[in-house]
Order: sequence, then C-alpha cells, then structure tokens
Amino acid sequence: MIPGGGQPNMQALLQQAQKMQQDLAAAQQELAEAMVEGSAGGGLVRATVTGAGELRALVIDPKAVDPDDTETLADLVVAAVHNANEAAQSLQQEKLGPLAQGLGGGGFPGLGL
Repeated sequence: MIPGGGQPNMQALLQQAQKMQQDLAAAQQELAEAMVEGSAGGGLVRATVTGAGELRALVIDPKAVDPDDTETLADLVVAAVHNANEAAQSLQQEKLGPLAQGLGGGGFPGLGL
C-alpha cells in the first residue's frame, strides 16, 4: 500500500519501472561509448578505457622503455590502467548513481555501485 491508505496504481508503477529500465539502458550505452584516460609516470604511460572499464588504448612514451628494467615499465602500465579504471568508476557513479537511488539504493552488482 501507498502511505495515506490509497491503493498503488499498478499502471503507473509499471510505467515508472519501464522508464527506469530505459534510463539505465541509455546510461549503460553512454558508458560503453565514453572514453576516459589515466596516466602514470608523469604521462609516460597513458591508458584509455571505456566508461565501462574496457581497455581500448595504451600509449607508451619511448622514454619509459628501458630494456634492462622492464619491471618499471610494467608497473607504469598497471598504474595507468588502474588510474583510467578509477576515472571510469567515477563516470559510472555519475551516470548510474542517481538510477541506483531510484531503485531503492540497491546498487548495480558488477559495476561497483
């Protein structure tokens, strides 16, 4: 029951649920198309991921490449990808956070929300 003693309008609830589902699908599409970048080593390594966190590009400045120290390069790559994923998570929160609140704050499993 709805506060105030009235019966819930099932048609209105269904329409609201459908709108939320459409909004969620639109936000997920925006995330899939959005590109965010992260970097490490003062920009020597840059990673680009989608808003959903899928790695799309990796740029390594030749100055970061030392054949005798590939471990540092690997660390820079990991840090740049991590930094880009943090940016993607912020974008997810921005796009999907309000929708999660509309669903009772249950969040979205698998998206960190």
